[in-house]
Amino acid sequence: MSTEGSTRAVVAALLANTGIAVTKFLAFLLTGASSMLAEAIHSVADSGNQALLLLGGRQARKQPTAAHPFGYGRERYIYAFIVSIVLFSVGGLFALYEAYHKGHELHATHGHPDDSLLDSQWWWVPLVVLAAAIVMESLSFRTAIRETGHVRGNASYVEFIRRAKQPELPVILLEDFAALVGLFFALLGVGLALITQNLWFDVGGTALIGLLLVAVAVVLAIETKSLLLGESASVEAEDRIADALRETDGIDRIIHLKTMHLGPDELLVAAKVAVVHEASATDIATAIDEAEAAIRVAEPIATVIYLEPDIYRG
Repeated sequence: MSTEGSTRAVVAALLANTGIAVTKFLAFLLTGASSMLAEAIHSVADSGNQALLLLGGRQARKQPTAAHPFGYGRERYIYAFIVSIVLFSVGGLFALYEAYHKGHELHATHGHPDDSLLDSQWWWVPLVVLAAAIVMESLSFRTAIRETGHVRGNASYVEFIRRAKQPELPVILLEDFAALVGLFFALLGVGLALITQNLWFDVGGTALIGLLLVAVAVVLAIETKSLLLGESASVEAEDRIADALRETDGIDRIIHLKTMHLGPDELLVAAKVAVVHEASATDIATAIDEAEAAIRVAEPIATVIYLEPDIYRG
């Protein structure tokens, strides 16, 4: 369910951003507004990011090999980390460069360069494009929120982004949120520039878009880096696994338990468990087999389980 929901959210965002990017580029070509160019590049970066997320999901489905015996589940984390780099470099840094470049041009021409937004007969185009983009981006954001609601439980959105093991939904949530805020900055910059006849507002809107994208990219990089390093299962999942072990006949107690996500839907479980002193090798083997089966029932994503029997010595 979570994988299907993530895919739906990614596809919806990809379709929305592709259409938005085309209209923004058209608006920039007609008016020369720097905010429109920054937003167009932002949408191109977002479209590329969603394509990367879809590719990561496809790569993660490859079967384990001798070289990669635990499978390719972490491909989804790798591509999500690449997304944060793309958003930072292509989206954020380009917007900041465009703001600097446009500001330098305004300074050199005393605030009124040739063929500017203020002189264009198409001055109304950015406003129409931005309004349409806000509508399309809102629909994509609504899809992401709806799919997130199926998996986040009682967690807040901040907690969900920090704790989610599926990287696609947090990435889409943050990208769509940044896109909506960025569209507001662009609309504010272009609108104030037209009202006041001062293009420095357009430059300011472009700079705000760049700072926003850099901030979102940093958050994504931090969260996906944690997933790449290897996060443990949630507290609730570990409790279910521990309960399954304790309730298994022949298991006296848990000496220690460790878990690690091999991918969003693949969990490694390693535990040292105490068995009854007088148990025979056959009894111990039976208890271990039953414990593994109980863990898989309690936590179906536990695909790799290693249980080491031992004698508890206090």
